Amino acid sequence: MAKEKKPAPGRRAGDQGRYGRLSRERVLATALELVDREGLSALSMRKVGAELGVEAMALYRYADGKDGLLDGLVEALYTELEERLAAGPGDAGSGRRRRGPAWRAELHRIAEATYQVALAHPQAVPLLATRMLAVPMARRPLAVLRDHERILGLLEAAGFEEEQAVAVFRACTSWVLGYVFVELRAMVDNPEETDPAFRLGLHRMPVQELPRLREAAPALAEHGGPAELAAGLDALLERFTAR
Repeated sequence: MAKEKKPAPGRRAGDQGRYGRLSRERVLATALELVDREGLSALSMRKVGAELGVEAMALYRYADGKDGLLDGLVEALYTELEERLAAGPGDAGSGRRRRGPAWRAELHRIAEATYQVALAHPQAVPLLATRMLAVPMARRPLAVLRDHERILGLLEAAGFEEEQAVAVFRACTSWVLGYVFVELRAMVDNPEETDPAFRLGLHRMPVQELPRLREAAPALAEHGGPAELAAGLDALLERFTAR
C-alpha cells in the first residue's frame, strides 16, 4: 500500500512558525536578516512572514505594520549595541588603551561599539536618521532610550551640570552618527572597474567645476575607521573639558 504524501508546509495563520513559536525578538531578528540581505526596500510584513513560515497577519501582535517593523529594526540595532557593551569592557579606540577618566574611556567604548553595529548592518543604518526624525522621543524603543540614559548618566557622574551634559550628549551623538553615515555613503560607481578613476566614476564629474572633489575622491572613498572616529570624539571632548 502506497504511503500517503504529507502536504508541503505552508504559511500559518497562528504564531507557530516554521521553526517554532514566534516572539518579538525572532520577528525583529528575521526582519533585520532580510534587510541585511536584500535592503530596506525589500522589507514588508508579507516577506517577513514568508521567512518565518506564517501569514503576515500573525506578525501584527509583534509589530504594528510596516512602521512597526522599521521601529523594530532600530530597536534591534540598539539591542545589539547593548549586547556588545555588556560582553565586556574591551579597549576603546581602535584596539589601543586610552588614557583619561573612566567616563571618557566609556564614551569611546560606546562610540566604537555603535560604529561596529552600523558596519555589521549597513542596509539598516539609514533608519537611525529617518526614524528619529519621524518618531517622538517618548515613543522610541526602550533600547534607544536606554542608550541616551547611559550617556547622560556617564556625564552626570563625571560632574557635568545638566545644561553642559546635554550639550556634550548632542555633540557626541551627532559626531558618532554623522561619522557612520559618511563612512557608509555610496562612493563606487562601477564595482567591476579596476581603475580607481573609472571605479569611482570621476569621468561623470566636470573637472572645471569640481577639481578639488575629483582629486580628493579616492581618499574620501576610503574608510576612516575607528581611529578617526576616536580622534574626532577626543577633539569634541577637549572642547568641553578644557579649562
